[in-house]
Amino acid sequence: MADRGSGNGSYSQSLERGLAILSAFGSGRPLLGVSELGRDIGLSRSTTHRYVSTLASLGYLQQDADTKKYRLGPRVLDLGFSAINSMELREVAAPHLRELSDETGYTVNMAILDDLDIVYVERCRNSQAGQREIDLDLHVGARLPAYCTSLGKVLLAWLPAAEQQDALSRIDFARRGPNTLTSKTKLAAELATVRVQGFALNNEELAYGLRSIAAPVIGHDGRAAAAINLAVHSSMVSIEDLVARLSATLRRTAAEISAHLGYRP
Repeated sequence: MADRGSGNGSYSQSLERGLAILSAFGSGRPLLGVSELGRDIGLSRSTTHRYVSTLASLGYLQQDADTKKYRLGPRVLDLGFSAINSMELREVAAPHLRELSDETGYTVNMAILDDLDIVYVERCRNSQAGQREIDLDLHVGARLPAYCTSLGKVLLAWLPAAEQQDALSRIDFARRGPNTLTSKTKLAAELATVRVQGFALNNEELAYGLRSIAAPVIGHDGRAAAAINLAVHSSMVSIEDLVARLSATLRRTAAEISAHLGYRP
């Protein structure tokens, strides 16, 4: 770990190391051992163990009884929910998302990009038959890999070129559903299409039976502040109908939220 704070009396290297340990956990790495964490952040095993023990005693990490590895603890979730609940974005978007869900009869989600994952910041569930089967135990604060979700593909597509290339180079592709894109080349081509058409589709890429369509919420700076989607069961709507019947309504809602955030095309 580089000493980025050398010469700065107000910089805490201990805090940096503690945060680096917490940041090492992701959707694809929910359990990590002390040795793995030490390698990730460039610390000795004994030093890493000291930090991990402190974080565990404070509730930011929990040890798995079977593997003796660690996972994020409830205190981290508390911090995450506090940040989410304080976001202007969520307050602005909530009534629009509820209206969209009521109008279409489908579940509506909003997420932000956190490195290679998406984080759900708002959900409007719909009780229509078939919707329950695609909930995937999702909730505000839940994380999923960006590359195999419509929300994630929108957010990746709206990254500046250099940031997008960096993200694509670090994705650990794995098949999650019957149609998952599992190569950098295919995903890059898909993102280019998404940017041109203004929305992204997910046709059973994340899980069997799940289809969704997503559009970007653009902030005042012209970057994608979030993405919103409509999620449906494959038995309810074909992928063609998803585009023909719902894309315009979804994009209209995204544009309304973007305008409230100060975006001017």
